[in-house]
Amino acid sequence: MAEYYNLDIIIPTLNSGKILKKCLLSIRRQNYKKYKIFIVDGGSHDNTLKIAQNFNCQIINNPLKTAEAAKAIGFKKTNSPLISFIDSDNILPTKNWLNKMLLPFKDPQIIGTEPISFTYRKNAGFIERYSALIGANDPFAYVNGNYDRISYLSNKWTNLKINSINKKSFLKLKFQDSKSIPTIGANGTIFRRNFLNNFFKGDYLFDIDILAIAPKPFYFAKVKTGIIHTFCESSLTKFIRKQNRRLTDYYIYKNNRQYKWTNSSLPIKFTLYSLLLIPSILDSIKGYFRKPDLAWFFHPLACFLTWWIYFIVTLKYKLHLLKPLIRNQWSQ
Repeated sequence: MAEYYNLDIIIPTLNSGKILKKCLLSIRRQNYKKYKIFIVDGGSHDNTLKIAQNFNCQIINNPLKTAEAAKAIGFKKTNSPLISFIDSDNILPTKNWLNKMLLPFKDPQIIGTEPISFTYRKNAGFIERYSALIGANDPFAYVNGNYDRISYLSNKWTNLKINSINKKSFLKLKFQDSKSIPTIGANGTIFRRNFLNNFFKGDYLFDIDILAIAPKPFYFAKVKTGIIHTFCESSLTKFIRKQNRRLTDYYIYKNNRQYKWTNSSLPIKFTLYSLLLIPSILDSIKGYFRKPDLAWFFHPLACFLTWWIYFIVTLKYKLHLLKPLIRNQWSQ
């Protein structure tokens, strides 16, 4: 008789050998053991698959290569009642992380859970620390206010107005429409499978679209714990590459998404914020006094670089010059 697993963990990979071991070690150390790990790989040619085999992960091939395709494939190939999307550059910060994340599911109304913060590590790379400080990997999301992790700048996990009840270990959120949806879905999010079964379709699962396309109303939990997202460590080159990938993939796979993100005022707001410099510099100073760390002063550069990359990618898209990224050489 096969062992029963309450949770399937889906980890998309593509040449993730440099970071995958720390992710898998953090999962193995969990007090909660009723899980199975699925590595959905886009054709790695480094030691990614060897590491996955050493941890007894089940490996699934992802011919479409992207993380969104991997999540869709993993969802369709697994069958446990709960499904978690963990990125290969995530590290679970404590041994009872899974226990905390699963606790809200005792409430039958809760359809999903997500950590409320990125774990701040003072000895981490400055870009990882910066992301944990502002509560977002992309400064565009922070400036727009639809970020989904606690920011030391705002002392909030989002600037959107969302009905919530403060429980002992989590916030119980009620979503009634698709107008105010944070970027919930990645980096340690867990969903009930029957919730996703009700509406998900297609070959790509875009994590931040899930709550937007789901039937309303529903309840979701922001758990009072963090998750480590090593993101770009201290590599400016990797930051530029990932920002370019973020928007290029948005345009290339736009027609594959079930939810269309449109708001003409947001690019204008981000443009003014980034190019005037003063707003981002003032926020850096404000943040430094709230949580002293020189990583705050990456903020003006992060905003400007993101704006410039988004401007160039958007221009290429408008001129029909934008091409899909070649992923054969992609690595974390």
